[in-house]
Amino acid sequence: MIARLFRAALLAAATLVAIAQPAYSADEPDLIFKKSTVWKFLTPDHKLATYAVDDPLIKGVACHFTVPEKGGVSGWLGVAEEVSDISLACRQVGPVSFKEKFEQGEEMFRQRRSFMFKKMRIVRGCDARRNVLVYLVYSDKIIEGSPKNSTSTVPIMPWGEATAPRCADWLDD
Repeated sequence: MIARLFRAALLAAATLVAIAQPAYSADEPDLIFKKSTVWKFLTPDHKLATYAVDDPLIKGVACHFTVPEKGGVSGWLGVAEEVSDISLACRQVGPVSFKEKFEQGEEMFRQRRSFMFKKMRIVRGCDARRNVLVYLVYSDKIIEGSPKNSTSTVPIMPWGEATAPRCADWLDD
């Protein structure tokens, strides 16, 4: 009886993961590499994973972030509650050009960090006085939130013959 209930629960969890998987794939950034941090017997290890994402509104800016990924049975089934520790580094990787205006604190990227409640968000802003793009990554949870965050700045510099645009000119008032 218990074995049958366990198999039914396992099948239900695997079905939910299979259904939810296509929704995640469109939002996935580029995986750079993963590094195991805790070995797990017969299930995936706990890992640190480093990803890259280009700013969709600002050509020439890319962000790299590292997140912990839980292994074990819950990580294997895709139902693990991921921790909020996220590091962020954004850089100018080419001549900067703006595709459209943006608001201070506008979301640039979002990724689920748990089965239902937690999301990681990268938002952008402009330090108009210094002509610097400011990126903030944080994890939020509907029930209690999260104070853990990381900030990265990108001074907008000339690139080759191209002059540096002013981010203040692209802020939506």
